Amino acid sequence: MGADIRLVQNTLFPGQGVVQIDWNLLGNGTLDDTQSLATAVIVALGTDRLAEPGDVLPDPDDTNRRGWWGDADAEEIWNGWPIGTRLWLMRREKIVGSGAQQGATTVRIENYIREAIQPFLDQRIGSSMEVVVTRVDMQRIDALVRIYRGPILEIDLRYQILWTGIIGESGFADIGTPEQN
Repeated sequence: MGADIRLVQNTLFPGQGVVQIDWNLLGNGTLDDTQSLATAVIVALGTDRLAEPGDVLPDPDDTNRRGWWGDADAEEIWNGWPIGTRLWLMRREKIVGSGAQQGATTVRIENYIREAIQPFLDQRIGSSMEVVVTRVDMQRIDALVRIYRGPILEIDLRYQILWTGIIGESGFADIGTPEQN
């Protein structure tokens, strides 16, 4: 994997509307190109993936399935894969348990995160992943995302997903502020 510009999420508290991501500069003013895998994962979890044809969109009056236009030919052009996550589909969802028709909210979030990260494993950029999604209280779900390269923990991101922000106008772009260890 080539060096990418290192992205750093600057949002202090999720639910403020938009997650700010900025280029990280080194002390000499040049762009930091370290931690390219962490940067790629932040992009994967912070952008909207194209909804599947059978997905129920959050707004019944909107047919926009989102996604990135570059995904259309990504595999043919650069051996790429669809970028982003379908977490945005949960924008107007309520937190529900396993007895709900659509399944538990935590399981759906975990599945969407795994879907966004799986291409990194398929392309052998990482060797394994760990995703743990936990409901912390009535309005908050935490997500832990770890990616390994062999036995070495390469990325350790923790997200706090505040549901009041998701249900509001801001959408799922405010997945939270990751803490990278």
